[in-house]
Amino acid sequence: MGDLREIGTLRTHSHMMRHRGLAASGNATALAVASGRDSHPLECHKQDMDNTTLLLFVTATFVLAGFVKGVIGLGLPTIAVGILGVVMAPAQAAALLVVPNLVTNGWQIATGPKLLSTLRRLWPMLATICLGTWAGAGLLQQQKDGSATLWLGAALILYALVGLKAAKLRVPPGWEGWLGPVIGFTTGVVTAATGVFVLPAVPYLQALGFDKDELVQALGISFIVSTLALSFGLIGAGALNGTVAWQSLLALVPALIGMGGGQFIRSRISPATFKICFFAGLLALGAYLCWRSLA
Repeated sequence: MGDLREIGTLRTHSHMMRHRGLAASGNATALAVASGRDSHPLECHKQDMDNTTLLLFVTATFVLAGFVKGVIGLGLPTIAVGILGVVMAPAQAAALLVVPNLVTNGWQIATGPKLLSTLRRLWPMLATICLGTWAGAGLLQQQKDGSATLWLGAALILYALVGLKAAKLRVPPGWEGWLGPVIGFTTGVVTAATGVFVLPAVPYLQALGFDKDELVQALGISFIVSTLALSFGLIGAGALNGTVAWQSLLALVPALIGMGGGQFIRSRISPATFKICFFAGLLALGAYLCWRSLA
């Protein structure tokens, strides 16, 4: 998203925006420029969208992703990167998610019951998440042949299958000392390659025997550490700068609106029923992204 590319995009759309009376929509242009013009297998979708359409698409994506997170405590980066990958490179989508991830997961952490004891239990996994993410730094930015989208689709499929199976995994207490760092490093590498934090950290955390509130807090801790680690990698790769950080801040608004709505719905419908629909949707989305990248 260099300056020349931004200027070119603005010039291309300036006449159309004036004709529509959108001269005051600076924020719309800023978010739309976030889609960039990088070489990407899905470039044709971006060329078919004007700035206003892209802004509406991004806004709706963050509302949906925030809603899912509000209901089940996770899914913001999974949904957002998966859907935004249809119109922009995964690195760009991951960069837009930095501020919404930090704030929504901070919200989860602050409302949890046992922060210090959870941190003491999970710190080996959290430390190796950082190491794995930094070891794979630049993977999102460097992969221009669609392989990042393929890995993202595969991760979504695996995660959906685990969720649909609802397997009751349990980690013996004696295994946490060595298994936690392995899970953390693997999660970091997957995060660096796809921008999604869920595998294999989420199944591992679910297998540790946390109760409902502790699990939601543990997920928030894991996700916020992954977000911070990925942010450094994106900065080093040139995908995250001051302009993108501002655009990410704008994306926080629809994410919080969706999250608030999801929390409202959580107390009024069966979470089990919603999870089935959620994981089935992820399975379909992952299959679509894999098909697109392979095609």
